[in-house]
Amino acid sequence: MSSDPWGRVDETGTVYVRTADGEQVVGSWQAGSPEEALAYFERKYEGLVVEIGLLERRVRTTDLSTKDAQTAIGHIREQVDAHHAVGDLQALRVRLDKLVESVEARREERRVQKAKQSDEARHAKEALVVEAEELAASEQWRSAGERLRALVDTWKGLPRLDRKSDDELWHRFSHARSAFSKRRKAHFASLDAQREEARRTKERLVSEAEALSGSTDWGPTAARYRDLMADWKAAGRAQREHEDDLWNRFRGAQDVFFAARSSLFAERDAEQSENLKLKEGLAEEAEKLVPVGDLKSARAAFRSINERWEAVGHVPRDARPRVEGRMQAVERALQESEETEWRRTNPEARARAEGLTGQLQAAVDKLRKQADTARAQGNNAKADKLERELEGRQALLDQALKGLQEFGG
Repeated sequence: MSSDPWGRVDETGTVYVRTADGEQVVGSWQAGSPEEALAYFERKYEGLVVEIGLLERRVRTTDLSTKDAQTAIGHIREQVDAHHAVGDLQALRVRLDKLVESVEARREERRVQKAKQSDEARHAKEALVVEAEELAASEQWRSAGERLRALVDTWKGLPRLDRKSDDELWHRFSHARSAFSKRRKAHFASLDAQREEARRTKERLVSEAEALSGSTDWGPTAARYRDLMADWKAAGRAQREHEDDLWNRFRGAQDVFFAARSSLFAERDAEQSENLKLKEGLAEEAEKLVPVGDLKSARAAFRSINERWEAVGHVPRDARPRVEGRMQAVERALQESEETEWRRTNPEARARAEGLTGQLQAAVDKLRKQADTARAQGNNAKADKLERELEGRQALLDQALKGLQEFGG
């Protein structure tokens, strides 16, 4: 018979293991010596020790599931309870019990962690829903659309909640996205309709602008082009693929008209500038007639100058008052000379002037005599009054005498 501290082999080849409950039969060994039998079952014990050690390490260092860990522990415990090994089986049971405690502790940790993660995921998804619902009312179509797509990616990266909570939050999230998409679609549909209307309006404006490009009715046509430009700005933008082409046609038609007008106006301005030089020369020639000497020859010379003046044509508008004013001044001087000559040579007018002068002279003489008499008599008040009246009549007499001198006498 052979034995060690944890087992023995009897004379029949039966192998026993010592436990706290007494010896337990391990098995029967007939293939060799008792020492070999004990060594064989001791190796089986060592195998269990190694297996338990590996399982302890897996539980401690990997994410081995509770279920798999419990299954592995149960498998080893069956072998230990079956007493198919020689060694300290109770020590193995103690290690397995501690391993069960570790697995339970890990399961509780995972439960707490999962609950924490679930709570964090719930708050994160609720925040995504709130942001999505705010974005649903936005009119920043591009940035809001990009942000909503980013929110979807974030949602996909979050853990699922319980089915009811996850479905409710997803329904709100999805509804917000759908509401935004519906509003954006309606907006761009309206925008497309507006741009199509703008295109039709601008095509009409282009057609009219092109029809007017050859007009020579410069003022009204230029005014109409200004109206067309105002209508163009009010029409809004057409689709991008049409806008530039329509604008180029519209602008090109205007350019044709205004280039023609500018060319004509440049020719007209050059002609009017030359006309101005001619009229300034004529005005200078007319101004040499003043002061008027021989009225008859001066009038004949002015008529000749004026005939040439009328033949010259238009001058620039801003220079017209100045150059015409010079000619008008000469004409007024001639008219004044004619009026003076007429008064001087008119017998009736001379007679009237002489009669008036005589009457005023008689009145002045009479008033002077009366004033002298009143003064001599000591009636100063009456003399003062008569002298004041005398001053007025004398002034009229002086004026009449001056007028009479114009008649040469």
